[in-house]
Amino acid sequence: MDTKALSIRPFIGAKNFEISRQFYRDIGFEESIITPGMSLFKTATLGFYLQQAYVKDWVDNTMVFLEVSDVHKYWNNLNALNLTAKYEAVRLSAVNHFTWGSECYLHDPAGILWHIGQFNQ
Repeated sequence: MDTKALSIRPFIGAKNFEISRQFYRDIGFEESIITPGMSLFKTATLGFYLQQAYVKDWVDNTMVFLEVSDVHKYWNNLNALNLTAKYEAVRLSAVNHFTWGSECYLHDPAGILWHIGQFNQ
């Protein structure tokens, strides 16, 4: 292919769009409203679209991997936000270590599973 890809932006759903919008702002993403039912959330050059759309089977099977430079520091920052007390369905796991690297898991208010990881060098 003779063209260069510039980004990948997955579309994810929200059971309650307003709660999910607040959740992603709370964890540090910047929101750009596209339409009343869709926003782009970005951090640095990375982004995803959050939609006011909920299909249980789709959302229950959606996973996103976010690579970070320091998973322990990222986990500490997430944990300090007390997300599990603020949002009913949100869950944050401890950091797990594997042969390839380390990761923690964060379930958003709709159930989207985020793998937040750091690869071994």
